Amino acid sequence: MKIQLNEREVNLAEPQTIGELRAQYKPTADVLIWNGAMVEPTQLVDEGDVVMLITRGETPSPAEFESLMVSRHTPGVHAQVKQACVGIAGLGGLGSAVAVALTRMGVGKLICIDFDVVEPSNLNRQQYFVDQLGAYKTEALAANLARINPYVEVEIHTERITPANAHALLGEADIWVEAFDRPDQKAMLMQQAGEKPFVGASGLAGYEKAEQIQVHKLGRSVYIVGDLTTGAAPGCGLMAPRVGVAAHMQANVVIELILGAR
Repeated sequence: MKIQLNEREVNLAEPQTIGELRAQYKPTADVLIWNGAMVEPTQLVDEGDVVMLITRGETPSPAEFESLMVSRHTPGVHAQVKQACVGIAGLGGLGSAVAVALTRMGVGKLICIDFDVVEPSNLNRQQYFVDQLGAYKTEALAANLARINPYVEVEIHTERITPANAHALLGEADIWVEAFDRPDQKAMLMQQAGEKPFVGASGLAGYEKAEQIQVHKLGRSVYIVGDLTTGAAPGCGLMAPRVGVAAHMQANVVIELILGAR
């Protein structure tokens, strides 16, 4: 009989208890999951069951993590995503959320650039924590990403990106992601990207309808996510839900580009 054990197919000669499987495959496991539910070691495992044996606080080995990612995304998709390098300029509400999404997808390498520190006002929408206040966003985000997927390579640059250094910082990236607040910075980076696929954003503020946020293709390889209108202003601030929608749409465009779906 066949079961799924820690995302891998295992053949059993006869039904066994989950405790017996633990003794054979992972004696250190202290959390036993059977078909999505936590159970006791006496639970009988049969044909087609899905079992997870988890040791609390343990980081999976590279091979185990690879198996998990492949099983979630399919081998062909994961192989392409793992080979990609994505550059993210600006690590605020957009950039930090894009980085988290791409890390969860297992993108091979992220180049993350920002010169700012984590401030209290950032915590309403950005992927940082109270105990990281005052830390450089690059360093704080790198630490957070490592907790999500320690096998994604994260290269950080704690500096302001300019026309003079844009290519030195982002040249290796297959796709450039713009996550700035100011329109002039957005335009500058778009110009520097040249022929590189470029994923930017415009019009994300407030709590207007999320479905107003769209992907707009401008030219051969430029994609802008947003409503192109709603900017931050007094009484119309940047808020987690709408910024998060836009950031994940940016990340989705990146994945589409990697996989040749755009």
